[in-house]
Amino acid sequence: MKVLANDGISKTGELALTEAGFEVLPNRVAQNHVINFINENNVDILLVRSATKVRQDLIDACPSLKIIGRGGIGMDNIDVDYAKSKGIKVINTPTASSKSVAELVFGHFFALARFLHESNRLMPLEGETHFDAMKKSFSKAYELSGKTLGVIGFGSIGQEVVKMGIALGMKIKVLTKNPKTRVLTLDFFDGQNLNFEITSTNDMDAFLKDTDFISINTPKTNEYIIDTPQFEKMKDGVYIVNTARGGVINEVALIDFIESEKVAGAALDVFENEPTPELPLLMNPALSLSPHVGGNTIDAQEKIGAELAEQIIKLQKETIR
Repeated sequence: MKVLANDGISKTGELALTEAGFEVLPNRVAQNHVINFINENNVDILLVRSATKVRQDLIDACPSLKIIGRGGIGMDNIDVDYAKSKGIKVINTPTASSKSVAELVFGHFFALARFLHESNRLMPLEGETHFDAMKKSFSKAYELSGKTLGVIGFGSIGQEVVKMGIALGMKIKVLTKNPKTRVLTLDFFDGQNLNFEITSTNDMDAFLKDTDFISINTPKTNEYIIDTPQFEKMKDGVYIVNTARGGVINEVALIDFIESEKVAGAALDVFENEPTPELPLLMNPALSLSPHVGGNTIDAQEKIGAELAEQIIKLQKETIR
């Protein structure tokens, strides 16, 4: 069976597939040529991340496809239900990149709370001439320990964010559509572990009240989760990080509330307009920005490749039986 990993696959995943008898094609094909390439090469398995879109037209035009795999958790770039209705198996790796995304969340929180995003930009330009002024300007920083962390979404990424917040000594709030309880286990280097029972709320007002740091970790939504009414109910000086999807937070309103100082700082790894974020976002000094790299670590990519390969091999064995 032929595999097109159009957005790439780790060496670990490629090796596992090759050893199991699959042919992993080395090509990376532009979106407008994917259909022709699949048909000309009789591709059986299409693996993607967020770049390649697998819509109904592609599914209809490529009868050789048996499996579509998404490296990562969100599958909004794939018409999943339609593919399944055509007898195509659809797989993903919902937990492989969770730790990497959660670590990026806290990378941004630390950057915002200590002005690292801004000082890293200014030191090369003004460090020699305005050192004392910058030292004074960046001195009004905060520790995360003891502050209240609010996490929107309680899937695998949200749970990892909560665990890291607990490890830092933060107070925890979780917001979900329906209240749920999860027992989270923190594993330590010496084999010890601790369990924490966390219950979420669906009360947005109670969630926003007195929350110092907010992390958004939800699937793609059809409307804003955070918009003007939600900003208005937040604590003054709140910090917000969005590593979920563009469109879950109103970026125009975000800028307005940063300018009014309701929001002390925010970080975006995802944008409403990708890959061309709005210029006011790119130029705002209160924003810490990254180009949709939440799961883009070597560690996560190795896990993603290995998990995709494992699922594909398992599906093949089930088909043979």
